[in-house]
Amino acid sequence: MKKLTLLLLLSFSPVAVSDGLPDLGDVSQAALTPLQERQIGQQSMMQIRASKQYLDDAEINDYLYQLGARLVENSPEPSLDFEFFAVNDYGVNAFALPGGFIGVNAGLLLITQSESELASVLSHEISHVTQHHLARMIEGQKGDGLLSMAAIAIAILAARTNPQAAEATIASVQAGNIQKQLNFTRTYEEEADRIGLQLLQKSGFNTHAMPEFLERLQKATRLLDGNAPNYMRTHPITSDRIAEIENRVQKQPYRLIPDSLDFQLVRTKLIAAQKTAPDAIAYFSAALGAQNFGNPIAQRYGLVSALLRDNQNERAAQELAILRKLMLGNLATRNSPMVETLAGRVLRATKNDAGALVFYRSAVQNFPQHRALIYDYADLLLQDNQAGIAVKLLNEQLVRHPSDTTLYDLQARAYAMQGKTLEQHQAQAYSYAWQGNLYAAMEQLELAKQAGGSFYQLSTIESDLRELHEMLDARGKK
Repeated sequence: MKKLTLLLLLSFSPVAVSDGLPDLGDVSQAALTPLQERQIGQQSMMQIRASKQYLDDAEINDYLYQLGARLVENSPEPSLDFEFFAVNDYGVNAFALPGGFIGVNAGLLLITQSESELASVLSHEISHVTQHHLARMIEGQKGDGLLSMAAIAIAILAARTNPQAAEATIASVQAGNIQKQLNFTRTYEEEADRIGLQLLQKSGFNTHAMPEFLERLQKATRLLDGNAPNYMRTHPITSDRIAEIENRVQKQPYRLIPDSLDFQLVRTKLIAAQKTAPDAIAYFSAALGAQNFGNPIAQRYGLVSALLRDNQNERAAQELAILRKLMLGNLATRNSPMVETLAGRVLRATKNDAGALVFYRSAVQNFPQHRALIYDYADLLLQDNQAGIAVKLLNEQLVRHPSDTTLYDLQARAYAMQGKTLEQHQAQAYSYAWQGNLYAAMEQLELAKQAGGSFYQLSTIESDLRELHEMLDARGKK
């Protein structure tokens, strides 16, 4: 599909080995090109979205992307296209897929005690990607074809999120001894540690955070009587490995790097998501009261969010005013797109739609890449019957985020308001396709065809339908 850049793995064949010895990180090129790695990763991402493992929170995912991009800039492949996303699982884990897709469990975000610790995990996973470790594992299955390799990549994903479910996945693709390869070898782990530490140092984080985080997990494992976190099982942490990392960092100065406000706010969102609205109000009120724990700006952000969930809109507005005063007192916290998004929702909750439109127009100009603001502004524009402005806004965002299903859903609503039936069904088809629901996507494209359109539009739809049919055929052959 042109607009989606969806995948046709069957149209690609393994590449022959070039003359000369490749670099260590490029051994996998004998079996997979970078484009093919990306395609396998995209197929796996569609599986993630279809299984509902994907945590569809633009603010959390955008934060992970911003943190990850800072590290990628200093990686061996700074031009590689990465996507960072959160997984709706409070177990402690993170994983990398071929082509630059890196997942982080909600539980890992909460267990990290500093932004440098979280960055150490991301730098490790980034290094698995830039060194093509997964592709090198898959390379051992060469001769099975790319379709089989994609299935194995999905099996690797399953093992990193649900080892029991992985057994059935692996059996279904007749992977044989692939279970033995699901965990990275010691060589791969040590290589990712070494390169990850370089990324941390070059990116201005505290390198001592990596051994501190791993040692804390290892101690926790002893207390759990063998019931280790998933991260310990998928990234075996040994005393030798920790000692090797400590030897590398002990000559480097211990740097106290302050956490960003976004790191604190993201963790606050996840804490609140685990609680009912009344429980969250009680928790954040205690944090701001006599018990006085945590970051006061983040805790008040959590309180305002919880009050909105509990429909205590007036009190939410009062607490928001206090939050804004707190932020003005610190230069580093004066501008936060997450707080702006929350402020807009308070305005809408208090039925101040006219004021909200003015607010969002300014906020989107100040933070043009903050998707949560874009979603809310587009929704408000549609409620105000300004579909034309909404379409323009959404089209601009889809250039930046061509796989964002929420943007496509909003676009479909906008086109429906304009009476553009073909475009409405086409946008809805793209949303379903990126969620892995190929049958629903095809149904929407058939409806788009019936609406009629220009030769170019109908040709694009036919092309999209052919691709979806081929993808379904490929799924059936696994």
